[in-house]
Formats: sequence, structure tokens, C-alpha cells
Amino acid sequence: MSDGLAQLPSEPADRVARPFIRFLRIEAMAGIVLLLSALLALLISNTTWSVQFLAFWEMPAGFTLGELEFSRSLKHWINDGLMTLFFFVIALELKRELVLGELRNPRMAVLPVAAALGGMVVPAGLFLLLVGGGPGASGWGTVMSTDTAFVIGCLAILGSRVPQSLRLFLLSLAIFDDIGAILVVAIGYGGSLNWIAIGLVSLGLAVVAGIARLGIRSIPVYFAVGGGIWLALDASGIHATLAGVILGLMTPARSWVSDRRLHAIFDRVIAYPPGDHWSGDKAARRDLRQAGVAAREALSPIERLEFALHPWVAFMIMPLFALANASVPIAAASFDHTLITAIFAAFVVGKPVGVVLFSVLAVKLRVGLLPDELPWSLLAAGSLLTGIGFTMALFIAELAFDSALLDSVKLGVMGASIVSAAAGFLALIWLTSSRRQ
Repeated sequence: MSDGLAQLPSEPADRVARPFIRFLRIEAMAGIVLLLSALLALLISNTTWSVQFLAFWEMPAGFTLGELEFSRSLKHWINDGLMTLFFFVIALELKRELVLGELRNPRMAVLPVAAALGGMVVPAGLFLLLVGGGPGASGWGTVMSTDTAFVIGCLAILGSRVPQSLRLFLLSLAIFDDIGAILVVAIGYGGSLNWIAIGLVSLGLAVVAGIARLGIRSIPVYFAVGGGIWLALDASGIHATLAGVILGLMTPARSWVSDRRLHAIFDRVIAYPPGDHWSGDKAARRDLRQAGVAAREALSPIERLEFALHPWVAFMIMPLFALANASVPIAAASFDHTLITAIFAAFVVGKPVGVVLFSVLAVKLRVGLLPDELPWSLLAAGSLLTGIGFTMALFIAELAFDSALLDSVKLGVMGASIVSAAAGFLALIWLTSSRRQ
């Protein structure tokens, strides 16, 4: 059989689609697109279009059913609605690593968990120490997060210079960081609790668990129930993006069809001789349809959802978030220099110090395991990248600070992210270059 017949037929649209798909698969591109979106927002907010640009994101959008009106600003829909999908993908990645990846080893998993904990506790403590009882002290949660997309982008640019063990450590740390940050948001920055809505959330989660146990595998059904859970959480006083984390962690990590069963089903289809067997209500047609289902279900729901959602999250949701939240009209703003300094120091100094300190403690106490191919010098250099707080920091800042302080917070976050990225990037290049010589 020729190689051509073993491939799907080619269409004219493939000439455009295939290069575009290759572009979307380049991890570094996600970080670059996010950075360009933030720079664009910063640029426009300091031009004559600033007022119109900022007002656009505050435009109300929603729906009305009789006396029921559900309306939010565009920024609110992005921050609370679309970002739920971001946290859903983050939770999928975490569960995949814990169930299928190298973090199945508990001691391997403890190291990034300890590092993430240190990367939250130390910068928050340093922030409170510098701010004291001044304005903005309640925004300590802002300095606890790491921007997963930017960290992945930096590592992708470095390529083979960075060992796989450091990639896994930083990615796992960033994911645990983001999960911790969203828990802080849900607990520390929510409103007054509505117990009826919380009861509806619990009922929705029970429905998800129930239909999964019954064997229902239709993804649209789960998204419909998930939408109801999101609405209930939004009304409960707990931040609605927590729905993404919970549902992501509930997603099955194992495939329904084993490799052995998949081959057996395909063997039955291949056994038919060449010819027109597939039309009409015949056994051959039923076997072909069964093979299609088996091919889809040979991948776990976690893998299928990650493949489907990652491009949308990386190249649409994250850039939209940056455009809506990274605006700082510098000329018109009044800045709180103490707050800027506290945020900058917390990210640039507190983050790497906390990551390294808690990692050392985990290894010394023998609860965590440092991979043989990951020396402490590389871990310390990589920890500098955790000071890139951009996306999650801006997300929490919108909830934690008064509008009068937001410009100062954004300036501190963006300045710290740039310095942390440059410091981590240069340190890793220097260390890996010296190791190769």
C-alpha cells in the first residue's frame, strides 16, 4: 500500500490550515502573543483613544428573561467567564501529571508543591512587611501567583538548553501556584455566602459525578451542567472561576477504550475486502461507526479536552484578558510608590527565595525528591522565572484593590514580570552555556 493512501485526503484549505496549526502548537508563540497584547493595551491606554478604549471594556453585556436580568461588563465576562476555561485547562494539566505523568511518584509531586507553597507564603509575607498597615495591604494575594503561559514560553525559547526535569518542575510549580491562587481568590476575595446557591453547586457536582458513573461521555452534556454550576457559583459569593478548577480535577484521566480493544475493533474493519461496504444499515457500517467511536475514546477525556481547548485559551482568552486588564494611563495616573516597591520586591525577590527555601526544606526533610539531572543551581536560576506573575496577578488585583490603587499595582506587576523574565532567562543561558563547555 502506498504512503499516500495511508493519509487522509488533502484539501486546498490544508495549505492554510496546516501552517496555522503548526503555529498554534509552538509553545513560545502563546507567550509572545500574550506579551504583544499587554503592550498593545498599555500603548492604547496612553494615546488619545484611552478613554474610549477603557470604556469599551466596561460596556454591559448580558440577557433578560422577563423580570430576570443577567448583565455584566465585558471585562467581567472575560475575567469571570472566559478565565474559567483557563483554570479548567490548568486543572486538566495538573490531573494529567498527577495520574499519568511523572508526578505519580508522591515524592516527585511533593517538591513542586513545597516550592509553590514557598512561592506563595514568602512573597505574601514580604509584601505585608513592606506595605505594613497602609492602603492595599488586603491585596497580599496578588503576589502569590506565577504566569504559566509566560514561564512555558520562556522555557520553549530556551529549547534543549533546559533539561526536561526543570521544565516539569517549573510547569508543575506554576500549576500548583495557580490552583493555590484561585483558592485564595475563592476564600479571601469572595462576597457574602449564599447557601442556597452553594447547595445548587453541590447538586450540580453530584450530577456530574453521577452521569460520569452512568457512562455518559458526551462532552456537550458536561459543558451544559458545568455552565449551570458556574452560574450557581457566581450567585453564591464564591468566585465563579473555581468551577473550572473543580470540574477539571473531576475529569477522568483514563481512556474508556484500551489499546487491545482498539486494535481488535480496527482488525474487524480491516478484515472487510476493498469495496463499498459502508452505506446502508449493514453490519459493516456499524463496525465502521464503532471504530470511529473507539478511535475517539482511545484518548482520555483529559487529553481530548486539552487538545481542543488549549489553542483557544492560549490565543484568544489570554490575549483578551491582557487587552482588558493591562491598561495603565501613565500620564493621568497617581502612583503609590510604596505599593509598587512592595509588589516588585515580592515577585523579584520573595518568589525565588520562597521557591528555593521550601524546596531545600522538602528535600532535607526527605518528603520531596530532587531529580539527579536537576542541580540546585539550575533550580535556583529557574526559580527567577516564577516572579512572572502577570496574568494571575492582574486577575487577583482586580478583585483585591480599590480602583485608585490599580494603576500602581499594574505597574508593579508588569515591571516585576519583565525583570524576572530577563533575570531568569539570562541566568539559565549562562548556566547551561557553562555546563556545555
